[in-house]
Amino acid sequence: MVRLFKHYVPHAVLLLGLVDLVLLLLAAEAGWVLRAHQIGIALTPVAARWPQLLSFAAALQVALVAVGAYGVGSFLSLRFAAARLAVAVSLGVIFLSILYFLVPSISFWRSNLLYSMLFACALLVGVRALLGQLLGGERFKRRIVVLGAGSRAARIRELAEQPGVNFVAAGFVAMDAAPALGDAVPRDAIPNLAAYVIDQDANEVVLALEERRNALPLADLLRVKTTGVQVSDFSSFLERETGRVDLSTLNPSWLIFSDGFASGRIVSSAAKRAFDIVASTLLIALTWPVVLLTAIAIRLESRGPAFYRQHRVGLYNQGFDILKLRSMRIDAEAEGQARWAAKDDPRVTRIGRFIRKVRIDELPQAWTVLKGEMSFVGPRPERPQFVAELERHLPFYAERHMVKPGITGWAQINYPYGASVEDARHKLEYDLYYAKNYSPFLDLLILLQTLRVVLWPQGAR
Repeated sequence: MVRLFKHYVPHAVLLLGLVDLVLLLLAAEAGWVLRAHQIGIALTPVAARWPQLLSFAAALQVALVAVGAYGVGSFLSLRFAAARLAVAVSLGVIFLSILYFLVPSISFWRSNLLYSMLFACALLVGVRALLGQLLGGERFKRRIVVLGAGSRAARIRELAEQPGVNFVAAGFVAMDAAPALGDAVPRDAIPNLAAYVIDQDANEVVLALEERRNALPLADLLRVKTTGVQVSDFSSFLERETGRVDLSTLNPSWLIFSDGFASGRIVSSAAKRAFDIVASTLLIALTWPVVLLTAIAIRLESRGPAFYRQHRVGLYNQGFDILKLRSMRIDAEAEGQARWAAKDDPRVTRIGRFIRKVRIDELPQAWTVLKGEMSFVGPRPERPQFVAELERHLPFYAERHMVKPGITGWAQINYPYGASVEDARHKLEYDLYYAKNYSPFLDLLILLQTLRVVLWPQGAR
């Protein structure tokens, strides 16, 4: 894993992204050269068309990230990768059309663009056919040795067996007399732990002891560390590999002393607010016809107002009202008690089912963002009744209110819609990861990946 702006990116993904960037530049140049040859134009130096080449490559690279073309599926299935690439190239052309309209001086001819698109599709599919299995194989994964053979070590083994993980469990060392993993090597059978780690060709040791109090093998860990091998505790390892903070094993001291939750983010917070103002203003200006037509359709289908306000809990537990397009019947909570949305919820109207899937019902919240009560990116704000219930059942739930709530977020793009306390627990783990590792880079990644969620809805209710 490479940590970019406090967010972990797998080596294979980073390498594939760099290869794609080079191939997109080559595709753009090949399209230009082919069209110039067809119409008999003398070729100028490449330096003369760098703006065109870079704009083409950048737009398609952004589209690749947005549709999830660097997800696990792209390394496991060529068919999956080709489908995502086709959508990405189509979106890239839309991005380029907007960019060329705004900045005509960097535009391609349409014929150049067509040829470059074809070359890009062939090259991107080809590199995944040739390198997909290699990049997704063990060569680009970290090899770890786990100190421990109990339930925590068993969780690491289960995680290692899932497709698309970024590490290989090279060995387990039982540090006590009663290991839960039968194939774990007893510590007493290893004369030199540091030499054992090197023999396993491991570049990381993960401490997965069930009880650390007076049980830390300090001499072993020091010897391993001084050989140049990384030593990680269980919580940090899971955070890096899963993109979430594991609540079941979380120790408050880890949250206190680990990196993250930086409060001195004056510049990034100001930039985030500036982006929210500009983006919400543009969104309101561009989507008001869609909101208007949807509101008319809602009124035609069922009686009652097209919009509704709902009280939510925001930053520092302060309440505020969000504005949404109504997707349920007006008597959805006639008894006056808040209810979780359920799968195939009978309270949802036909229009409501559609606008929930494509997130049109969320568009009026741009006004809430403009007012500063929400941001585009952040933990999803919950209703006060649910917050009270969740704070009783879930540790650290109040910590998610230390950042401004958002329309989309790390939990929304990584976990399907939740409608229970257990779902809220999983989403809280992602929300804590976001609050702990916030950066403008992570915000940008979430915004781009939200497009993937809209195109391929998962669990919208």
